[in-house]
Amino acid sequence: MKKVVIIGGGIAGLATAYHLLEGARKRGCTGLEVILVEKGDRVGGNIRTERIGGFLIEGGPDCFLSEKPWAMQLCKRLGLAPRLLPTSRPRGKTFVFSGSKLHLLPEGVILMVPTRMLPLLTSSLISLPGKIRMALEVFVPRRDPSKGDESLGDFVRRRLGREALDKIAEPLVAGVHAGDPETMSIRSSFPRFVELEERYGSLIRGMLARMRATKAGGGGKAPGVTMFMTLKGGLGELIDAILEKIKDVSIRTNTRVVSIREGRRYTLLMDDGSSMEADSVVVATPAYVAAELLDGVDRRLSERLLTIPYTSTATVSLGYKKKDIAHPLDGFGFVVPGTEKRRIMAATWSSVKWEGRAPEDSVLIRCFVGGARNEDLVFLDDRGMTEMVRQELRDIMGIEAEPVLVRIFRWRKAMPQYTIGHAERVKEIEGMASSHPGLYLTGSAYHGIGISDTAREAEETAGRVLGYLYGDKAGASSGS
Repeated sequence: MKKVVIIGGGIAGLATAYHLLEGARKRGCTGLEVILVEKGDRVGGNIRTERIGGFLIEGGPDCFLSEKPWAMQLCKRLGLAPRLLPTSRPRGKTFVFSGSKLHLLPEGVILMVPTRMLPLLTSSLISLPGKIRMALEVFVPRRDPSKGDESLGDFVRRRLGREALDKIAEPLVAGVHAGDPETMSIRSSFPRFVELEERYGSLIRGMLARMRATKAGGGGKAPGVTMFMTLKGGLGELIDAILEKIKDVSIRTNTRVVSIREGRRYTLLMDDGSSMEADSVVVATPAYVAAELLDGVDRRLSERLLTIPYTSTATVSLGYKKKDIAHPLDGFGFVVPGTEKRRIMAATWSSVKWEGRAPEDSVLIRCFVGGARNEDLVFLDDRGMTEMVRQELRDIMGIEAEPVLVRIFRWRKAMPQYTIGHAERVKEIEGMASSHPGLYLTGSAYHGIGISDTAREAEETAGRVLGYLYGDKAGASSGS
């Protein structure tokens, strides 16, 4: 009998458990016991869906990117294909709050790269000098790759100019990580941009070339697939579907591992004084939690894990009656550049973006608070948080009405920050972990923060665990 213990009941741990069972079944590996340990009273981590008074509220992430296929693949494997939900409009508008008003993000801007000049030229968001600077990106020489990593801020200023950074890249791109563009690693956070520059010498030329290649190859998104996808009943359906598939896994909530000891097998000590042994341990926790757990196994590894910083965020969902909202809500929401010195990062008009998120006579707006630049705001009390967010919506959207519902979720130190040199740090961490056979690290701290990247890494981790336990029979090699 082989025993695997997974520490952490977020999507990383749950998906690893699922792929362990599926992988063992497909490869004919028998005698596998999987135990998942979660310190909280529920599994699912930052994925949390609630239904209140006809509103469907996402506490954490509300979607995943279809361009990264692994979340979609996982949903289909779990039988959730009929539950996949695209955004309500294939080309939903996004607004940018700048200079005390909402400006439409120019059509054809993909993340931060302009692919259509006319919408950019007629945009009220960017000044004429800023537009000229963005258009001149095609003449900016590529950077020598041997110079190493670069911050997102330096990368965008160099290629597209300061205004593109301040009004587009920082709120749109850095906002994905809730990070500071001056410290974020472009190579680790958005490697696609680096690849475009290195291959085509220009982001604009590269993006246009890829669009032409996709069109010529008959590619593009399948019918019913938009850039952002979710599930009809919220992402909580993903957690429920995994739990349905892993009934053979022993899930122990309200159980905290306090340390791990390495010997012939691994020994895990619990906060209630009990212990358990395992042939393999998967640590699917934030890096700073993994550091604490592994301090007794490898002090140097523990210290390196602590070099991955985290920041805190909060989501505040507010329900209103439609009749009380004068704003047309003609898009998916808005982002707020840091240069505006506001107290929210963005707002999603959830009931416009997704079907079934509010009663017919109501709207649901979800605001984002905190991140690297305003982390202290996350810890306002409920009353202070509600008043602050309502004031922001009053100033930005003109909403004076009293909400019929307010739901606040705080995520303390939940967002890993891929700062400059992240890839080298992770390589060093994985090298150290590989010296401890049967020990594996997985989750958003290492190779991607989104659900899709976490799902991909969970499957790869499960393959390595099976390879270690069963050798050639598992069809996977060992290693971290």
